[in-house]
Amino acid sequence: MRFLTGGGAGSGKTTLASQLLAGSPQVNDRQEPAPASGAERNFICADEPGDGQWTRNMVTVAPRCDFAILVVDAGKGVVTQTRDHCCIVKLLGIRKIALAVNKMDLADWSHDRFEGIAAEFMNFSEPLGFEEVIAIPVSAAQGANVITPGTQMPWYKGATLLAHLDAADAVSNQAARPFRMPVQSVSEPDSGRSGVVGTLAGGVLHPGDEVVVLPAGNRTKIARIFTHDGDLDAAHTGDAVTLTLADKIEVSRGDVLCAPDGQAEVSDQIAANVIWMDTAPMLPGRNYDFRCGDQTMAASVSTLKHKLNVDTLEHQAATKLVLNEIGYCNLSLSRALVFDPYARNREMGGFTLVDRQTNDVVGAGMIEFGLRRATNIQWQALQIDKSVRAGLKDQKPCALWFTGLSGSGKSTVASLLEKRLHERGRHTYVLDGDNVRHGLNKDLGFTDADRVENIRRVAETARLFVDAGLIVLVSFISPFRSERRMARGLFKKSEFLEVFVDTPIEVCEQRDPKGLYKKARAGEIRNFTGIDSAYEKPERADITLAADKLSPDELVAMLISRLEELGFI
Repeated sequence: MRFLTGGGAGSGKTTLASQLLAGSPQVNDRQEPAPASGAERNFICADEPGDGQWTRNMVTVAPRCDFAILVVDAGKGVVTQTRDHCCIVKLLGIRKIALAVNKMDLADWSHDRFEGIAAEFMNFSEPLGFEEVIAIPVSAAQGANVITPGTQMPWYKGATLLAHLDAADAVSNQAARPFRMPVQSVSEPDSGRSGVVGTLAGGVLHPGDEVVVLPAGNRTKIARIFTHDGDLDAAHTGDAVTLTLADKIEVSRGDVLCAPDGQAEVSDQIAANVIWMDTAPMLPGRNYDFRCGDQTMAASVSTLKHKLNVDTLEHQAATKLVLNEIGYCNLSLSRALVFDPYARNREMGGFTLVDRQTNDVVGAGMIEFGLRRATNIQWQALQIDKSVRAGLKDQKPCALWFTGLSGSGKSTVASLLEKRLHERGRHTYVLDGDNVRHGLNKDLGFTDADRVENIRRVAETARLFVDAGLIVLVSFISPFRSERRMARGLFKKSEFLEVFVDTPIEVCEQRDPKGLYKKARAGEIRNFTGIDSAYEKPERADITLAADKLSPDELVAMLISRLEELGFI
């Protein structure tokens, strides 16, 4: 059995956990996870060094645990962090919990103080639906009720913390799970048939069993199960094995082998609880790397349904999630995901979100279900495609994405370029930031979240124009690298050119054709790019235009030359 211990800063959880790890009242400053003295006990301490790191630790270790101990300071009682921990523990699937009310020695061993804290926590946790919640008064500093009973609290007749853990039953439904094995790699054994390598995430597998390979749905049988020690008659949950299949079928890393009569779900849209773990906020529409086991793909939060108020457990409307907040979201994935709901299978239903620039884990999620509309909607096959449309126009379609500060000259250059292309008989369209906000994006403001959605919509529109065979010129500030990278990802590599109109902000302010910089400096406009909202310069633009040194005609001549060089015109 594995246990999680967590608590607020200064609660004494590390001292208490060290005693449990050592199996004796001796104080131990060790903070690394280690086995306890009992043969069947395995304790994990999620220490919290601050800056939100406690969330990362809990998310990392909790899915492998059967029981949680939350430690509170008797002097401080139940605080927001305690309630936050409690909600996260519940979301991560732990169904039994102990509240260790620590530092009772500093509360004069008060029975009333303990009962008040216990009652407050019980009232808070009841709606969360834990199977078991117990409160135990302890003093880690003096070892009272941790390993041995404390004589200072004769009013407490219950078990010590260690005795309670010893008596607790591990809650596990692994044996009842249908067979699952995510594919980690595919090798070529001596037999010439594919050797499928992975670790069972559920169920039992025998040679001769029929399996389904998802998402493709191909069926085959298991010819052989083996490890470096030799062949196996059966593999169980948690076993790392190599399989030889009876048939030569397509199997790749990220596929999932399933039992035919209990298949996993497949969808490219899911509903999930998300715990945010980054100082930069989670914004709907922004693309992140989505990692679920050995499956990796791009994903964005299509809808933030609500966030959880951890003090009241109320659902609140929100446009973003910030550090340590919990939200209920719909996510859109770049391809089909093979999964189980988290409540049914933690390995198959848990995921992380990764920042695509820093590669940092910024969020963790627990899948609730696949969205029905994802399976109801399918691509309609069309007889006329992009190549036919482009051939009729005698041109190669592409998107030129003009980015730069307000006043940099983006719209001027894009408009003049369209005129020159029109003179040459090319079919074009300009998507201009201001023009689009009069129609398609008239409901959006200028917050970071609205800017992300603004670019998402425009990128999808530009993709449709390119599919129609046009040369589309997109003139948007598009201040964030993440969204420009998202836009690029919608196109084939040869169809997208990022054009950085590089004009210093001082020059933009001098031009100030719409008077916006003056208003922003006066505080009349909020969230203005370059003033109180960031602009992230491109790191490797395809084309950079020094718009403060060259005239619009010279800049357009450069663009025409580059388009000719690349074969677009």
